[in-house]
Amino acid sequence: MQNNAQSVPESGKKGNFWMFFIPSLIGLFLFMAPITFDGGLTIPVAVLAKSLQAAVGDFIVPLVTAIIAFMAVASVVTRIAKPAFINDNEFLNGLFNPSPMWLAVRLIGGLAVVMTYFQVGPHAIWEENTGGLVLEGLLPTLFAVFIFAGLLLPLLLNFGLLELFGALLSKIMRPVFNLPGRGAIDCMASWLGDGSVGILLTSKQYENKFYTMREAAVIGTTFSAVSITFSLVVIAQVELEHLFLPFYGAICLAGVVAAIIIPRLPPLRNKKDVFIDGTKPAKDAEVIPEGYSTFSWGLDLALKRAGTVTSAKSVFGEGIKNAVDMVFGVLPVVMGLGTMALVIAEYTSIFETLGTPFIPYLELLGVPEAVAASKTMVVGFADMFIPSILAASINSEMTRFVIAAMSVTQLIYMSEVGALLLGSRIPVNIFELFAIFILRTLITLPVIAGIAHLIF
Repeated sequence: MQNNAQSVPESGKKGNFWMFFIPSLIGLFLFMAPITFDGGLTIPVAVLAKSLQAAVGDFIVPLVTAIIAFMAVASVVTRIAKPAFINDNEFLNGLFNPSPMWLAVRLIGGLAVVMTYFQVGPHAIWEENTGGLVLEGLLPTLFAVFIFAGLLLPLLLNFGLLELFGALLSKIMRPVFNLPGRGAIDCMASWLGDGSVGILLTSKQYENKFYTMREAAVIGTTFSAVSITFSLVVIAQVELEHLFLPFYGAICLAGVVAAIIIPRLPPLRNKKDVFIDGTKPAKDAEVIPEGYSTFSWGLDLALKRAGTVTSAKSVFGEGIKNAVDMVFGVLPVVMGLGTMALVIAEYTSIFETLGTPFIPYLELLGVPEAVAASKTMVVGFADMFIPSILAASINSEMTRFVIAAMSVTQLIYMSEVGALLLGSRIPVNIFELFAIFILRTLITLPVIAGIAHLIF
């Protein structure tokens, strides 16, 4: 139904209201309603994903292995044979014909997943702390999340919900973070559910010209927060569950401080404020016209957006494309980059060496056992859980608290979030991600150490 609000004001707007309200309400519930499941706080999409994992069971690992291996072979065949049915189809060409660098990552992912599944080749690649951790521990969860998040994401994107929230929250998001109000939705989806959902949401909005390059890069690296559920797992690993409330409070405060400061520093500051196609956003895009309140203007934009939905088939088709794009396009990247990062963390002293300069910084902030703590400062770039594993052997409760909170606020780790960002269209590279990771470490450490001193 096309929006005809100006010529048929009442009937058009009434029809569009229900087109906006019902799908948006369902989307809000699925992606943002906090519910308890298995004793933890989560969102319905995550419950659906876990239910799918449980239903598929042991078959999910061979299925993921087959998908990643297939994508490696299919991408090479596409590059060599250039079949017309792929080259002439924009979606298939984008899926099967990556740039040379991403083709290499896919091949590494394909090799790594076959070696890990069959446990052949160098032990370092497929053992339980490297390729085994990615294939058995991470990819089944991502596979299930991608399917449901991809299919259901149009409920948030296509029916006007983000237009309404964008207008309502622009007065907070724009002056504080220099971001559009709709960016708050990405953060909430990550916070209550999963960082991968937030990245998927951000990437799709960037591709659809709702975010500029700078905004997409900032939201993807700053607001794809770790879920409450995973934060509970981290604090349990360092045996400080009784301190969860101050722990999560420290994470939130440090995260806000980082979100205010880091986008104003390179490399994020240097990102261009242009859309994916190089066009510039309108200067008055977020200006509320005369005669409108913030809410009435947001609702007006929402109804216009809902009026552009032509059929359920087109929405479902977009959801299918989202899910296929993530499952077939991103899983190979996560396998390739995640395995490489974990091999480096497990079998070399690179991250330990990079952590050495943090010793005087930790001592200055009064963190006990600074030498042991320094070994965890950079290793989180490979995987967020590694610092907490290393911290379990540290005697000082304060140091374990600081390490656990730091591992969550550092946010960018290559076994999931980093690889997802690189596999998406969000304009960041691995060197920029590492620079942002270090900046987050330097800026959030004093905040967390300060709160730790108040507690211990």
